Amino acid sequence: MILRVHPADDLIVALQDLKAGHTCTLDSESWTLREPVAAKHKFAARDFAAGEIVTMYGVTVGKARQAIPAGALVHTHNLVHQTAGFSGKQRDIAWTAPDVSSWQERRFQGFQRGTGPAGTANHWVVIPLVFCENRNLAFMREALTRALGYSVSSPYERYALHLTELHRQGLRDLETVSWEEVVQSPTPRLFPNVDGIKFLEHGLGCGGTRQDAVALCRLLAGYIAHPNVAGATILSLGCQHAQVSLLEQALAEFYPSMDKPLHIFEQQKSASERDMMARAIRSTFTGVVKANEQTRVPCPLSDLIVGVECGGSDGFSGISANPVIGHTADLLAALGAAPVLSEFPELCGVEQSLCDRCVTPALADKFVNLMRAYETAAQACGSGFDANPSPGNIRDGLITDAIKSAGAAKKGGTAPIVDVLDYGEPIRQHGGLTLYCTPGNDVESTTALAGGGCTLMLFSTGLGTPTGNPICPILKVATNSILMEKMSDILDFDTGPVITGTQTVPEMGEALMELCVRTASGDYIPKAVCLGQDDFLPWKRGVSL
Repeated sequence: MILRVHPADDLIVALQDLKAGHTCTLDSESWTLREPVAAKHKFAARDFAAGEIVTMYGVTVGKARQAIPAGALVHTHNLVHQTAGFSGKQRDIAWTAPDVSSWQERRFQGFQRGTGPAGTANHWVVIPLVFCENRNLAFMREALTRALGYSVSSPYERYALHLTELHRQGLRDLETVSWEEVVQSPTPRLFPNVDGIKFLEHGLGCGGTRQDAVALCRLLAGYIAHPNVAGATILSLGCQHAQVSLLEQALAEFYPSMDKPLHIFEQQKSASERDMMARAIRSTFTGVVKANEQTRVPCPLSDLIVGVECGGSDGFSGISANPVIGHTADLLAALGAAPVLSEFPELCGVEQSLCDRCVTPALADKFVNLMRAYETAAQACGSGFDANPSPGNIRDGLITDAIKSAGAAKKGGTAPIVDVLDYGEPIRQHGGLTLYCTPGNDVESTTALAGGGCTLMLFSTGLGTPTGNPICPILKVATNSILMEKMSDILDFDTGPVITGTQTVPEMGEALMELCVRTASGDYIPKAVCLGQDDFLPWKRGVSL
């Protein structure tokens, strides 16, 4: 019913609701609770004087605001964010890789491109360079998704259409119409080997700084060159900051060997809007026809690029879902694949351990510089990393950013860090963990991970979130079984057995790895994909925690 995560911790986690006056025992120590402690929350394992440092996950996670007696609830009224210092790589760390012998000969059924790693899906993307083209984007989406069988809200639309037809036939008792029977019959697609045409609507491209335009074009270049993308249609107005030339420069700089079809249409150079739209729709249609010729073939697991992410986190995230994802990340690293850890505001407090995992001092220094520049920018706006936890995080036990970060970092496993990348840079290194600079905002971060090249994502959540991505399948991993049961329509994998003790982290990590292979092969379709959850939110470089 209680847990000490690390031997050095002086906070104890409640695994279930505990009443005031209850006596808890763990490893020959006992505490009588001074007040109720809800599941996911913590109580003091010793007496704290005001100003004393508090430890969890083996690192500094806060400072006592006031005296805290042993057995008392630790929360925002008596604990404030505090972290230890960090200063680049200080020591080498030996890594013991997990046993991957059972995975060595495994393959996933992916889409091989002319260059680079194989994709886990096959999409065509339509991208506006500026928000002025969003209206034309919407027209193309309406015209093409329905005609080709790619209705974005297909499960709900199918259900509504079915109810409409039954009503026309005279059925008045619609309460008996089963949702499952309707939505499990997918709409036939004209091109079965193309998973979808994705429309990356956004609100940027002009009105910001030139640096914003460069960052946007680098992100969009990553989506065009992505292993899950067969080709792209670009809509440009013509006068915006995010010029076609900036996009072409980004492609030439980061993806010089890309050989995919790229169709660019500029409205101010066209005879008319109707002329541009006719040509854009026609070229997209013919591009999808060509993309449909590609089929899945066996590909090595080392091709996988897997982003690890969390959102709607709770007090169990760092105990169940994130360590399970971390074990899967270690399996991937040992197999020569590329696990990727992002959300830099949620690495606050564990910087030194990450620096020491870097394979070179230069990588550690790059990480330090990115973290400090980010924190400085936040502080300049009157904020800081300490403001990262959301009301939902705090309500469910993540009461300081350091506690949240120490648990969030568990998603990255224990493998050596082989690369550190800024926003918009392509992911290149395999065989170890990559750190990728993104905000803590779920959708901004997943948008960036896909732009860097992630072909699959593992997303932990303790409160439930419907997040998805247009081109990269996202597997949603629940921290507890109660959440999984309640929100099984948007979640894919339950790590609740870790909390109940019926399964271990390595056992569940292996099971999650199996689901990754099935998903990469197209044999399992994540809930976010089924529901058409195509979240796309570029980061306007600045303060976003």
